[in-house]
Amino acid sequence: MDVPNRFGEILLVEDNPGDVRLTKEMLKEGGLDPTVHVVSDGAEALDFLHQRGEYADVPRPDAILLDLHLPRVDGAEVLEELGDDVGDIPLIVLSGSRQNPDLESDAIEERVDGRMVKPIDPDEFKATVQSLSE
Repeated sequence: MDVPNRFGEILLVEDNPGDVRLTKEMLKEGGLDPTVHVVSDGAEALDFLHQRGEYADVPRPDAILLDLHLPRVDGAEVLEELGDDVGDIPLIVLSGSRQNPDLESDAIEERVDGRMVKPIDPDEFKATVQSLSE
């Protein structure tokens, strides 16, 4: 499957360095070579997405990969606070399990464009990106 590389800038919100490394490797293995911006907690993610503080000059991401279990501000809180602020940016939730009891809120569920289990499988990622592109 040939996926258009419209996802040149990806925001990865992940606090586990091993998962960050694996995610970058899987993206590259999948034939994608985006610039991956990494923040390790929800507060940093919100600052990045609102271009506040040290993130004032960062580019707007083409996609967001969000772990739900984060320090300080967790992924569910990030989704609630963002609301429709970044409604046009595809948001993919990363989880250690196929079951996500954390996404029981309808408002949160509606905001999520896709879900992936860590570690990210490159073929699954490409299929998710393809479906979001369509």
